[in-house]
Amino acid sequence: MMTLIAEHLLRVKNRIHENERRFHRIPNSVQLIAISKSQNLQTINEAIAAGQLAFGESYVKESLEKILKLKNYHLEWHFVGKIQRNKAKLIAENFSWVHSLSEIKTAEYLNYARKAANLPPMNACIQINLDKESNKTGIYLENLLSFTQSLQKLPNLKLRGLMIIPKIKTNFIAQREDFKKLRLALEQLQKMGFQLDTLSMGMTDDFEAAIAEGATHIRIGTAIFGKRKFIS
Repeated sequence: MMTLIAEHLLRVKNRIHENERRFHRIPNSVQLIAISKSQNLQTINEAIAAGQLAFGESYVKESLEKILKLKNYHLEWHFVGKIQRNKAKLIAENFSWVHSLSEIKTAEYLNYARKAANLPPMNACIQINLDKESNKTGIYLENLLSFTQSLQKLPNLKLRGLMIIPKIKTNFIAQREDFKKLRLALEQLQKMGFQLDTLSMGMTDDFEAAIAEGATHIRIGTAIFGKRKFIS
């Protein structure tokens, strides 16, 4: 009998495939990252049993216990939260992706820790603060080129692309406009010769607009696990 989380996952994946067709995307070109922060091991295990293998976390201490206890599943762990410099070593050692680079010093810590741990280069995305919101991390678009150039000097980070958490909007066209700005920024960097392939954008309430504008990774929590609750 299918669990509720399995049903939710199937529904989300069906919507992803429908929007890939609708917006003429290559089939299966959009990767689903299940945002499992604040979820307990039981719910994550249900998602794994339903075939989900990529998970996103924001809190280092909470995530380490999950990563350790679920290590036999060979999961792909994505760090999507704010990076504290004193936690950079733990992030570098336990995650294969980081989506929230916004400070060069933090990137240098990750780069050093990745090398010290003798691990392959860490996949990384630059977080963009599109509307210059004071309550969000991320760099401004006008600083993107110089920041990208600085990251190229860090061989243990593999820069893959850009990430955004835009302002909440309910209008589909307005949602697309924000994601379009990120897509155009990525395309501009590609024209300059940067080997980038990732747009990490779109969450439960706007991922269809993100797919329309070229998202390669969407980060879904609520539509899979329900409203966030404390882990136990």
